[in-house]
Amino acid sequence: MDAQYFSPKVDYGVILDKLKDEFNKKFVRNTPSPSCGLDNFIIKATLGAGSFGKVQLIKEKEGDNYYASKQLSKDQIIKTKQVSHVMSEKKVLNSMCFPFTVNLVSSFKDNDSLYLVLPLIMGGELFTYHRKVRKFSEKQARFYAAQVFLALEYLHYCSLLYRDLKPENIMLDKNGYLKVTDFGFAKKVETRTMTLCGTPEYLPPEIIQSKPYGTSVDWWAFGVLIYEFVAGHSPFATHSRDVMVMYNKICEGDYKMPSAFSGPLRHLVDHLLQVDLSKRFGNLIGGNKDIKNHEWFKEVEWIPLLNQTIQPPYTPTISNAEDISNFDKHSEGKQKPKSKTVKHEEAFVDF
Repeated sequence: MDAQYFSPKVDYGVILDKLKDEFNKKFVRNTPSPSCGLDNFIIKATLGAGSFGKVQLIKEKEGDNYYASKQLSKDQIIKTKQVSHVMSEKKVLNSMCFPFTVNLVSSFKDNDSLYLVLPLIMGGELFTYHRKVRKFSEKQARFYAAQVFLALEYLHYCSLLYRDLKPENIMLDKNGYLKVTDFGFAKKVETRTMTLCGTPEYLPPEIIQSKPYGTSVDWWAFGVLIYEFVAGHSPFATHSRDVMVMYNKICEGDYKMPSAFSGPLRHLVDHLLQVDLSKRFGNLIGGNKDIKNHEWFKEVEWIPLLNQTIQPPYTPTISNAEDISNFDKHSEGKQKPKSKTVKHEEAFVDF
């Protein structure tokens, strides 16, 4: 995106209106993906692996461009009844255009799998870097949290709930800025929804209690994220071995605030991790402005941040386009022989 697009002379609300219009125009379109799989690419390495498949570093056969390919197993999607989530993820990725979210480059399918081709973000997961340094200073946490805030603000403006915020779903680019990834749980919601999804330590009380919810769930998770950035662990991590005990603690808002937190940080976290929705920041009459204008964020220059002209606190070391040293190592394993017939053709005809 052109940095000039975010001009300080243009009201940011006007910019968001334009971004929303662009999103909505793309969202209503859907072009089924070619059935050639990754025939036009060379698979270089595995960057990550999950329950649905893996993320691989790929290179064009007829060019010099590198990408990340998210491969999803059709069998696993059907088995876990995630067809609607996968279809939604493709539409969302294809519609977004924002500095701090990934977007879809192209998509393919073959007999066994679906492929989402994404920009290559070589700095690795923020989770990996955070684990290495253990804790962020409040200044560093604010730099990252402000970008996540802007991403959530954009998503909510487009009527999208993200629903899976955590360090593992945030990538560092080569310049040290963030990209929110993995939109498998993202959903376009105009009012409320009730779907149970997310990561246990980041779930808000209303999802655990099967209540209708809206954007408030992302602001709760945002509070957990900021807490984890500075404390080095999530507020409910001490109970993570027993999920039901942890859920009770979440629903009671029972956690300890580290004494090292500054007053403004304590105030912000306390108002994000608020069980009572009538008191949770992001859900009040001031909306997300209660967060954006909070004292803890007062030093943030929002437009320069969007234009990425602020010096990041950390820049990943990347030697070349195939340097995967910022990712956890994954064994390649044996390649399974491809099926000779198309699996679950009807379920994925529109992918």
